[in-house]
Amino acid sequence: MYRIFKKLDVFVKAYPYLSLIRYLVHYILDSCSMYYFHNMSMILCGHTVLKREVFMQHMLRMGIDVGSTTVKVVLLDEHDNYLYKKYIRHYANILDTVYTLLQEAQVGYENDQVHVCITGSGGMAMAEKVRIPFVQEVIAETRAVKALYPETDVIIELGGEDAKVTYLGQTAEHRMNGSCAGGTGAFIDQMATLLQTDASGLNQLAMNADTIYPIAARCGVFAKTDVQALLNQGASHENIAKSVFQAIVNQTIAGLACGHKIEGNVAFLGGPLTFLSELRQCFCDTLELDEAHRIIPENGELFIALGAALMKEDCREITVGQLTKEIGALIGIPMEATDRVEPLFKNEQELEEFRARHAKAVTPKANIEDAQGPCYLGIDAGSTTLKVVLINSNKEIIFSHYGPNHGKPLEKSREMIEKIYELLPKGAYIAHSGVTGYGEAFLKRALGIDIGEVETMAHYRAARYFCPDVSFILDIGGQDMKCCKVRDGYIEDIVLNEACSSGCGSFIDTFASGLRIPIDQFAKEGLLASLPIDLGSRCTVFMNSKVKQAQKEGATVQDIAAGLAYSVIKNALYKVLKVKDPKELGDHIVVQGGTFYNESVLRAFEKLMGVEVIRPDVSGLMGAYGMALLAAETAEELQKEKSTLLDSDGLNSLQVSTTMRNCGLCSNNCMLTINAFSDGRTYVTGNRCDRGAGGMIQEERKAVPNLVDVKLRRYFDYYLKKNIPEFEGKMRVGIPRVLNMYEDFPFWFTFFNTLGYEVILSDYTTKEQYNKAIDTIPSDTACYPAKAVHGHIRDLANAQVDFVWYPCIQHGPKEFSRDNNYHCPMVISYPELIKNNMQEVLGDTPFHAPFLPLADKKSLVPALVKALDFLNLKKKDIANAVEKAWEEQENCKASYRETTKKTVSRLVAEQIPTIVLAGRPYHLDSGINHGIPELITSLGMAVLTEDGVAPLGNEIKHLRVVDQWSYHSRLYRAAEFVSRTEGFQIVELNSFGCGLDSIVADQVKDILSANHKIHTLLKIDEGTNLGAVTIRLRSLQSVMERSLRRHHNPEAPEVVEEQLPTYDYNRVVFTEEMRKTYKILVPQMSPLHFSLLDPVLKNEGYNFEMLPAPTRDDIEVGLKYINNDACYPAIIVVGQLMSALLSGKYDIDKTAVIISQTGGGCRATNYIGYLRKALIDAGMKQVPILSLNASDMERQPGFKLTKGFLHRMIQAVVYGDALMQCVLATRPYETNPGSTDALCDYWIKKLRENITSASLRQYNKYIKEIIHDFDNLPVNKDVQKPRVGVVGEIYVKFHPSANNHINELIEKEGGEVVTSGLLDFFLYCAMDSTYRAKHLDGTWLSGFFGTLAREALELYRLPYAKAVAASKNFDPLQRMTEVAKEAAQFIGLGNQCGEGWFLTGDMIDLIEKGAKQIVCLQPFGCLPNHVTGKGMVKTLSAAYPDVRIAAIDYDPGSSAVNQANRLKLLLSTMFE
Repeated sequence: MYRIFKKLDVFVKAYPYLSLIRYLVHYILDSCSMYYFHNMSMILCGHTVLKREVFMQHMLRMGIDVGSTTVKVVLLDEHDNYLYKKYIRHYANILDTVYTLLQEAQVGYENDQVHVCITGSGGMAMAEKVRIPFVQEVIAETRAVKALYPETDVIIELGGEDAKVTYLGQTAEHRMNGSCAGGTGAFIDQMATLLQTDASGLNQLAMNADTIYPIAARCGVFAKTDVQALLNQGASHENIAKSVFQAIVNQTIAGLACGHKIEGNVAFLGGPLTFLSELRQCFCDTLELDEAHRIIPENGELFIALGAALMKEDCREITVGQLTKEIGALIGIPMEATDRVEPLFKNEQELEEFRARHAKAVTPKANIEDAQGPCYLGIDAGSTTLKVVLINSNKEIIFSHYGPNHGKPLEKSREMIEKIYELLPKGAYIAHSGVTGYGEAFLKRALGIDIGEVETMAHYRAARYFCPDVSFILDIGGQDMKCCKVRDGYIEDIVLNEACSSGCGSFIDTFASGLRIPIDQFAKEGLLASLPIDLGSRCTVFMNSKVKQAQKEGATVQDIAAGLAYSVIKNALYKVLKVKDPKELGDHIVVQGGTFYNESVLRAFEKLMGVEVIRPDVSGLMGAYGMALLAAETAEELQKEKSTLLDSDGLNSLQVSTTMRNCGLCSNNCMLTINAFSDGRTYVTGNRCDRGAGGMIQEERKAVPNLVDVKLRRYFDYYLKKNIPEFEGKMRVGIPRVLNMYEDFPFWFTFFNTLGYEVILSDYTTKEQYNKAIDTIPSDTACYPAKAVHGHIRDLANAQVDFVWYPCIQHGPKEFSRDNNYHCPMVISYPELIKNNMQEVLGDTPFHAPFLPLADKKSLVPALVKALDFLNLKKKDIANAVEKAWEEQENCKASYRETTKKTVSRLVAEQIPTIVLAGRPYHLDSGINHGIPELITSLGMAVLTEDGVAPLGNEIKHLRVVDQWSYHSRLYRAAEFVSRTEGFQIVELNSFGCGLDSIVADQVKDILSANHKIHTLLKIDEGTNLGAVTIRLRSLQSVMERSLRRHHNPEAPEVVEEQLPTYDYNRVVFTEEMRKTYKILVPQMSPLHFSLLDPVLKNEGYNFEMLPAPTRDDIEVGLKYINNDACYPAIIVVGQLMSALLSGKYDIDKTAVIISQTGGGCRATNYIGYLRKALIDAGMKQVPILSLNASDMERQPGFKLTKGFLHRMIQAVVYGDALMQCVLATRPYETNPGSTDALCDYWIKKLRENITSASLRQYNKYIKEIIHDFDNLPVNKDVQKPRVGVVGEIYVKFHPSANNHINELIEKEGGEVVTSGLLDFFLYCAMDSTYRAKHLDGTWLSGFFGTLAREALELYRLPYAKAVAASKNFDPLQRMTEVAKEAAQFIGLGNQCGEGWFLTGDMIDLIEKGAKQIVCLQPFGCLPNHVTGKGMVKTLSAAYPDVRIAAIDYDPGSSAVNQANRLKLLLSTMFE
């Protein structure tokens, strides 16, 4: 009987409407006693009675999961069986969707009590409104998995915009994507749209794939570019679909596993992994999971909702019906305020006037039926669209087409040309044809088109037709933005969006399709929106979460459409063009590209720039129109009457077959796509070095010098040949071919060779090598050259070397840099990161990464004796080897520079256009530059490197920036040389995520533009698509060729060359006089400390004014005036100062600003460079800048730090630390809410009144009283709250505006914040000089002063230390020497950039004080934190297994919801 009922239970489970029978079945199964069978008839007769009785005993459970793209609701009975379950997309109508699902779910259960929890990124605000517990989604999903699949070791879950990996050990470890949604559900949707299918269609396609291409999944936008390039090259949809899935796998493992291996039983959850079998398969293949270790739960897409239903959280009593009503009541009520911007148009009338003005820019048109004689065809094969224009001999348009290419540019073009042939009347014919755009080379070869031209030139030609004296052209297309500045009829500067297409056309399309609104309608929606939302100017994906946030807060589609129009233009203006002042663009601006058909975007441009522009009526056809005009001109010049374009028969018989093979010509071994045409011609594109780009050149060019190749041979091959057989049996030293080894290898090779060791060098970087070690990379936002190191180390570990040698080098060669000669923080410290994250890979191979003073021969010998003690070498042998190695390094450099000098003379004499490829030494790695040097030479231009050219440059007396980095100082010299050498241009390579280049690139640009040279910056990362790079290089080439022609044309008007001064920055001096009359503006860093510093500053006789806390507007000003790759604190500080100066509140001629400088290797030293640029750009270069620093930099005669000032300043910092620690330790436990803050305010007021007059005795007394007062405030400590440590970059850690008030959030969630004081940072800085003097190249004197400073600071802190040691409630203070000792167990004290080793030491100190959760805060892309913050998570987690560490990135674009979600995830582990 029992078995029959068990079977019946399984059957009815599938049918929710059979719920009554299920309850009966359970009732029977539960008891299974004869008593119930006896009363069976009675129960059946009165089934309503039974139902009520059952429910009086049992409570239903419900979970609501509101994700970024879908809503999931489950309703369970008391046995956790589904009564209702649904997974549905919400298309941004979150509340409506939840309400609809609850209405369905409540049928039959309206009056039943339900225990409910809400989860998901979109559920936080809703949960607060209906007073239902919110549970973090990863916690919910873990709960469900532990309940149903207890054997699981790792959970991988992909959602709409988030990806999560959870490791279930003794204590679960949760990982979640931060600020990037590459590789999530939304990303899959974007890719599916490109292939004109949906997610399940993508899955079907992937089943038949046979090749996988590299696609960048880090960013949906890069991936689009990669996919588009593959489509344009003829790759099959099947292979692309599979490649997209593989890219997601790589992204998840690289971005989330961050060095923690995924192994054991793996459960796959979330919509994409439940519904897409091929995506799961890619994960299983990559992770090498067999069937036995895969867990694919039934209803995997509902698991987060299920987990929420199973949570034990306390929930208020509520019935299903009541809950439905309350959620329904929220519809239409805005949740909370979002920032707004002003409407695009005040009223209909303004809109009509605007339309009338733009209706004037029209092209002449005629009918194709009336065509006679020669016609000219122009084709623009864009990344996603195809544009075709046919003009007659009067330049009138007689045919045009604008439409998507559906990834098949050739078929679409053929169709259009056939259509033209059909329409052309007798007597009319195509005399000449031209093509431009991404598909140019392919179509030109396939269709026999006469000419090809780079698209910037085609666009310029069309713009000139509308406006002969055009000064500026902005073209916004599907995935790219191009702008050209024109001077005297020549293109003077070309800027393209390097690495990010936020703000291009496809970005708005994706949004419109996500909201299921046709794009034409969406474009009109925003025109009359009354309150457009302010979406900032950031990445597409950040924008997605911002829009989601605004929708949750009740913003309308109209407000969003208008807000998006603004943000597209802000992106173009601030991120790509970096425009500060509309005057820069001149008086005649032409805007074009399909995106400008959108009137909201056009209006936003005019409003933000305050100018009126010309938008041609053929805005989207300008490339094709320009090509048609160029075809007509070329035909006239060549007197050609017949086009080489295929005729109708040729088009009909044209067939293309596409095959793939590996190239095999070099170590890259690229995958080539070979398009074979039916008439025997072929066209080849390579996915890597675009050797197919050579196919653009019909005639064979003569070989031009490629000094990248020469340098690599001189620096590597030359030595490796010397590895003589006599080393057989000797020890083998492994050296990775990475970062600074591209400079230092001759030294280390000669050094070890002289000592009798064989040197094994890793090979050049390859994609395969990188992918194999991707799971050991702890920071997904590090630059590609750094991430590539992991693959090299893995190769060396497999090469059976006796040890790997990869030392940390703080300083580079002292060549041209005047202020300092640091390496970049990544180059300095990356070996430390490898040591802490690749232990399993290295296995038994010893890895040595000592800090060494390589730039100082004298200090190097003793340092090497110590570092190589494991080899038992004699000091004199080491000294001899150093001598030889040093000499060899110098010889190598000198011989390469001599070669460069001779080559330059030849190039100048022969007038060969030359590119100086400027970057860092490691940008010469073919795996990192993706074959750009070969691409340049294939275009017939010579290639030199910046270090070869640098000695030929003159010294620049005053740079705007601090010249603090060794490799970068060569760039300034090279730029100076190029700026005055005809026929030479610089192409600067910049790694995506390189923070230093945000400073350096602007300075290089300034030097070049002083002599009207173009600054071409190419951003490179893992992605290998060179389409955009080719456009930039060809545009540059045509500008160079015109310039050379003009320069050497005897008929050209004589240009009077006045002796141009080389670039020089004049610093404004702050004099003694100014001290009396000037107001000095002070930006804030820590509100509490700075409120005490205020009276100290004023007491010094200066007129200081402390600025209030920075606002959102200040940050917008910062984004406008500063390179957008700058770090967040720089954007805030410069924004705050500029905002104040621009406010009109101050007399600019009587105002100075002050900013702090650290003097180390981090960007903070160079905030002053950012600020100077901002002042120049705003026309305020007369404002003097004062620098507050301890290293005597930037001296100003009118500003001196007196002993008294320093004395009071340190006291103010100690007071601030004492108050901060007391408040944080007391507030969570106060019995009278508000009493802690009130006591703090009382003390701030008292100290501000007395700080400048207090004696040392009074200082001691005040400190004691502060601790005593807080110690005796009434508190309730019956329940000890979990302690959460907050560490990180100094500004983000101390300023609530920068960290979105993290302390309050932690306290609200039930935690107690513990953190170190501001004085600790100064103590750490003082310790650094002691270490440098002892172990590196610091002088004895600097070490002595460092120790003196540290002891003095500890002395100031002594009264505070004594007072807390004697207190009841406060932690004792650690001396900095103790913190250093703790840090040194895990990381070298040579890590001194930014917060350096102190960040690690701080985490350990807080863990020892009982913090089980640590939040590590950093600005997005903070270089030192990659190593000493994120890079230490793995090591510290192993040393302290019960501690959780979460790294949270902050920048102007990251959404507060996302940060709060990550924080809640960490804090939810407090009570485990």
